[in-house]
Amino acid sequence: MLHKTRGIVFRFTKYGETSIIVTIFTELFGLQSYMVNGVRSKSAKNKIALYQPLTLLNLVVYHREHANIERIKEIHCFHPYQSLTADIKKSTIAIFLTELLNKTVKDESHTQEMFTFLADSLITIDGLQGGHENAHLIFMIRLSRYLGFGPQFVNEVLGGRITDEETEKVLGRLLTASYDQSPATTNLQRKELLDLLLKFYAEHLENLGEFKSVQVLREILG
Repeated sequence: MLHKTRGIVFRFTKYGETSIIVTIFTELFGLQSYMVNGVRSKSAKNKIALYQPLTLLNLVVYHREHANIERIKEIHCFHPYQSLTADIKKSTIAIFLTELLNKTVKDESHTQEMFTFLADSLITIDGLQGGHENAHLIFMIRLSRYLGFGPQFVNEVLGGRITDEETEKVLGRLLTASYDQSPATTNLQRKELLDLLLKFYAEHLENLGEFKSVQVLREILG
């Protein structure tokens, strides 16, 4: 049966000589895998761009209950990014967010709420004119609430770990901060806050593993 839904690309893998299997978080069905034939052929005319991670899509898809892989009938990008993939700092944040989402978003419950949060966050970060160095930290805090273990208080994140008083104050501000009004942070504070949040995630999610993008994120954001 055909359904209209919005979606966010999480990843794709090559299949055969010209095809891919793309994993998309859809507004209606949660995380879904789709076979796309011929998209890597010379005649595809750059359609592979629609399947890059974090691309925001309007879709018409085939859907059957319990099917492992479905098909896409129609696909369009509903928000072409202006800076998320062009600005070096934002694109580095985007790479980290992609890895974070692929490691953490598995459940298909509350899909509409999760989709709205993800799409709104990405569009907002894309539109920020400056002050986006803490966007990944705010995103992590907000995402954790949709994953079911979001903190309300600083001590929930610290979990007995000790940090300096000023960093603790900044963390408290981040818990309620919006993307466009985040507190000022030093490079050292930003690195420590990321470490604290990664440890916080690891305490609540099994098999989180190492993040390959973290080192690049630290180097680019300072």
